[in-house]
Amino acid sequence: MKPSRTYIDHTADILFKAEAPTLEELFVQCALALEESQVEINLIEKKEELTITGKEKTLERLLFNFLDDLVFHKDSDLLIFNDFSLNIKKDNDEYHLTCLARGEKIDHAKHEPKVDVKAITMHMFYVKEIENGWEAQVLIDI
Repeated sequence: MKPSRTYIDHTADILFKAEAPTLEELFVQCALALEESQVEINLIEKKEELTITGKEKTLERLLFNFLDDLVFHKDSDLLIFNDFSLNIKKDNDEYHLTCLARGEKIDHAKHEPKVDVKAITMHMFYVKEIENGWEAQVLIDI
């Protein structure tokens, strides 16, 4: 399975589905889908690095909080990313995420802004194991 992300028609918000052979690559595809819904990610330079960590009992909450952290850093620090080195481990009953995100401050003249993401929602949200890998669906409030 080749990692991918597909946007699905939605009346008011942005809905996407991502697939990947590994859980880590699934999270990367979801992060890229989030970021590219806001700006042209090919124009982002890897000038800054940010470490994002998290731990949750479910993969759904882990992905939700990871994406929510990206929205937070966009709003609070004006950071947008296009490169993610991600590791997920399960320890006892918790999933632990460590991600090194690379990008730069948003420059509206450079990055060709699209929409401003307000939040990640739990509506229609899922993470599941499928044949040959993983799948997630995410609805972004814009």
